[in-house]
Amino acid sequence: MKIDLTDTTAGKVNKALVQGRRAIGTPAVGMVLTLVIVTDEENAYDALKAAEEASHEHPSRTLVVIKRVSRSPRDRTASRLDAEVRVGADAGSGETVLLRLHGEVADHADSVVLPLLLPDAPVVVWWPVNAPLDPAKDPLGALAQRRVTDTYSSEQPVRELSARADTYTPGDTDLSWTRITPWRSMLAAALDQVVCDVKAVEVEGEEFNPSCELLAMWLADRLDVPVRRSLSSGPGLTAVRMATSHGAIALDRADGSLATLSIDGQPDRAVALKRRETAELIAEELRRLDPDDTYASALRFGVDRLNASTAPEAAAHEAPAPRAQASGDLAAQDGAAAEEPAKGEPATRPAAAPDAAAEAPTTEAAPQERPPLTKRAKAT
Repeated sequence: MKIDLTDTTAGKVNKALVQGRRAIGTPAVGMVLTLVIVTDEENAYDALKAAEEASHEHPSRTLVVIKRVSRSPRDRTASRLDAEVRVGADAGSGETVLLRLHGEVADHADSVVLPLLLPDAPVVVWWPVNAPLDPAKDPLGALAQRRVTDTYSSEQPVRELSARADTYTPGDTDLSWTRITPWRSMLAAALDQVVCDVKAVEVEGEEFNPSCELLAMWLADRLDVPVRRSLSSGPGLTAVRMATSHGAIALDRADGSLATLSIDGQPDRAVALKRRETAELIAEELRRLDPDDTYASALRFGVDRLNASTAPEAAAHEAPAPRAQASGDLAAQDGAAAEEPAKGEPATRPAAAPDAAAEAPTTEAAPQERPPLTKRAKAT
């Protein structure tokens, strides 16, 4: 059921929601959270489709905030709110409200969204594109327990990662981080099978793909070893190779679907490592509403590595990184996150990392604010 409201108010939208529920015979509200999507008209359809699919796992009230660009000075001073209320089969497993903000009201979207939030329920804000540099200080982000951005959608992903680290607030997360969950799980499982010292790591993937950068930062942060970032034609992440005292360990995925896990002394194994759609990524993020400390630690470590990559002359003065003891539980404490963007999308500039040789220098940046995480792989 759809109800269109033109030049309306938040109060009338609430009444339309109640009217819609009664019309379809479900007066009770059985939703677990409010998902606020802040986007533009161009990306609204794809974002809403992903949210509706995710609502089958997490029934929610979805508020889509679309700020309409005014074409004339007169239109910019005139405020108007148009809404489209969807309930029942047209809204997945929850309720959906499309809010189109015209004129000055577009600068005060929080005043429109606040009366429509579900009472006593968590709030998640998602920016599919054009996320603010500091989501927690954004008026809409301040209403939420979790703030989801996507570095992949930015024009300069590496610079965006640096900005995210500078402004990180507990509750922030990134779909580029969510995309590498299967990779982190598989690499942790591989190191669980052998007892060895990890000497160096190489992460191979597309250029301009922040998921590759985040995986390299995570490995460097967890293992304290040199991590080399190399380029491939993709799609997305294509391989991770580890040099260890036990022998080579490699996870190679050339086709974006099926990967091969190779451990020295063991037969090669084929493992499913497909590239997931946005709906799966959002559903994974909605499973946990607590701060992701592992993401924060990797992100902060990566800022210094990325800064060092822009000043090669500084790298010569860095001390070599210690060798790490990989005792098989690299990421057992890590939470959510999935792999890389769908086929056909661009990729990220490499984060400069030291040479793969164990004696090569590396940037060892451990910011003073890093959360006290217990590393499963300890330096020897």
